[in-house]
Amino acid sequence: MTLELLEMQGITKEFPGAKVLDNVNLSVREREIHALLGENGAGKSTLMKILTGIYQMNDGRIFYQGKEVHVKGPKQAEELGIVMIHQEFNLVPYLSIAENIFLGSEAPFTKLGVINWSSLLAASRKYMEQVGLKLNPKTPVAQLSVGEKQLVEIAKALSKKAKLLVMDEPTAALTEKEKEKLFEIMQSLVQQGVSIIYISHRMEELFQICHRVTVLRDGKYIATLKIEDTNIDELVALMVGRQVTERFPKMNNHPSEVILEVENFSNSALHDVSFHLRAGEVVGIGGLMGAGRTELARAVFGLDAAQGQLKVTSPQAGTFQGRFRHPSEAINHGLAMVTEDRKEQGLILPFSVQSNLALPTLHKRSKLGVIERSKEAEMTQKYIKLLRIKTSGPSQTVKSLSGGNQQKVVFGKWLETMPKILILDEPTRGVDVGAKVEIYELMNRLTSEGLGIILISSDLQELIGMSDRIYVMYEGKITGHFTREEITEEKFMLCATGGVQWEAQGL
Repeated sequence: MTLELLEMQGITKEFPGAKVLDNVNLSVREREIHALLGENGAGKSTLMKILTGIYQMNDGRIFYQGKEVHVKGPKQAEELGIVMIHQEFNLVPYLSIAENIFLGSEAPFTKLGVINWSSLLAASRKYMEQVGLKLNPKTPVAQLSVGEKQLVEIAKALSKKAKLLVMDEPTAALTEKEKEKLFEIMQSLVQQGVSIIYISHRMEELFQICHRVTVLRDGKYIATLKIEDTNIDELVALMVGRQVTERFPKMNNHPSEVILEVENFSNSALHDVSFHLRAGEVVGIGGLMGAGRTELARAVFGLDAAQGQLKVTSPQAGTFQGRFRHPSEAINHGLAMVTEDRKEQGLILPFSVQSNLALPTLHKRSKLGVIERSKEAEMTQKYIKLLRIKTSGPSQTVKSLSGGNQQKVVFGKWLETMPKILILDEPTRGVDVGAKVEIYELMNRLTSEGLGIILISSDLQELIGMSDRIYVMYEGKITGHFTREEITEEKFMLCATGGVQWEAQGL
């Protein structure tokens, strides 16, 4: 008989002016990987913060290992064996792996205020072996890859004797090999008696790793299903409350003249890269982690130095030939860039929706250095309506928005610059399926108006579904060039691993 490890019953949570959870239920069995699904803003994070003691519920009951519990803080949750690995890692980069694993739990290795380092290192090796991390425990975390940092987080959770592990978007920045390794470790943990709550917007993963799935929508419990009894279409419909007929609603574009030519771009990460972009076209750039995709975007946009030439033809500024020395030059010639990390590079989180939307174009609404607030408010309302940003108002801080709505704010601030070339670096990372479709529809609308879009994505299905042409990169070089009709997953992977080079016919 399968026993319930966790039961959350009738969980309700209210903040001033808003009920974010309304009578939500969640049950997790022993030795189970249980997916928690919902759009951004559905209440997943709030429910997990209640489970881990960060928030206190207004109503409801929590049963854990057969007993009712009242989790009053994260420390108590950890003592119960409930540990959460957040999407943004809680690691100190300049401390070692061993120090990070036992940070805050050094007491067993301390005598008279002095740490017994040999004992701490030996203990850290045990947990590192458990997750397959074959490194020196003295290695600073700053030197690790994203996948290795993920394993340190899991080792840290195991050191706290985790019985229930909550994983929030654990594969968002992992390579395919790192993801496969993570899944192997998760299966191993389940065999050792650990249960896992798995939060991800990558629907295909659920069918690889999960046993059951619970869906939330607008703060309400919708359904719990066995993974073998459902499919992606049904789960998407449950999440958004309607049928989504196409995951990638790609239009048949009619590209016109070439508006961007990049020739022989090279720096420490790039090697003789050339490509072109037409007006009204989506050009995808794919490859595995570390292939040089983001480095190429940064070099084109003037963020990083590079040798080589680019040519931009725009109605605003005529023709530019050379290299951009600064992003301001790129913006002045009709380029805009949505960076891969919206929280670190795309937004000022404590600022309001209005302030973030206005930042790149303050000069358009100011006289003699004084900002015209009425014009700024008018612009803000335009983008809230156009992009369907779910917000309590222009003054709401961006950090309190869901991930999908934060991404819409980033889009809005760049659209106000009236670009002709839009670089999108991982535009749907950490964004729910409903918001993804809205972003895809926005891309279609922009290309129909003549914009050229460069789409960088780690999601191959997204890349194939939304691009007219795709360049594949490997170790800083272009190794493949495909039309949408030509590309297959097999061809892509051959080029992405350096096994073959492919040039699209007639382009």
